[in-house]
Amino acid sequence: MSITYKDAAGIEGMRTACRLASEVLDYLTPLIQPGITTLEIDRLAADYMKQQGTRSATIGYQPSGYPPYPGHLCTSLNHVVCHGIPNDKPLKKGDILNVDVTVITPDGWYGDNSRMFLIGGEAACSLQARRLCQVTYEAMWKGIVLVRPGARLGDIGHAIQTYAEGNGYSVVREFCGHGIGQRFHEEPQVLHYGRPGTLEELEPGMTFTIEPMINAGRREIKELGDGWTIVTRDRSLSAQWEHTVLVTETGYEVLTLSAGSLAPPAFVTAAAAVPA
Repeated sequence: MSITYKDAAGIEGMRTACRLASEVLDYLTPLIQPGITTLEIDRLAADYMKQQGTRSATIGYQPSGYPPYPGHLCTSLNHVVCHGIPNDKPLKKGDILNVDVTVITPDGWYGDNSRMFLIGGEAACSLQARRLCQVTYEAMWKGIVLVRPGARLGDIGHAIQTYAEGNGYSVVREFCGHGIGQRFHEEPQVLHYGRPGTLEELEPGMTFTIEPMINAGRREIKELGDGWTIVTRDRSLSAQWEHTVLVTETGYEVLTLSAGSLAPPAFVTAAAAVPA
């Protein structure tokens, strides 16, 4: 599979899909409280996608060697790294939860993003949990701000790895960001570690996700028996944030921004973060 470069119409299609994916998370945000189950979050998301006119990319998704994924989104709790399956266990104060949403628009464009949620608010969560979520968010943006024509994917991975490890955390290496467009997963693979000046050179029209998975403990992971859920081997907390970005003629555009998106960190200028 080769990298796809979006033309003007494709970029507009991606803008719409990614905004709608982000708006699903906007809708869910006030509802994600202690006592709700991730299965209920999944049902609410499915209903909202129907209202939007989108559909979930994950329900029934079945790569080679995997069982069909059973949820309309992924809900990864505490030491779950990614691909957590929604269930009927109520969320508790102090939990941290990643909700990963990918929608497909009627004209076939995919929008993909995820956010972390501190269950019960910041006061209910440990300092370790809050700091992990914050550093992971900042690490994602450390990668995003390097996106521009002529940069290389290794630059992004190196920036994320350096920032995460510099703060005492580890980077999961078995999963990565990916190209996205009219297929869920396209080339290139976007590693969240690496060496600057290596891997593919970025060109205008590329769209891909940056979605680092950062562990409070060691980076080793394991898969549970359901064939999907990935957890930290040492049961340490894990966090992930995800945006879909476009390489523009002069830099980048974050496509998965909406009214409820968390503001970029202070080191990101508003002019760089928001399209003109």
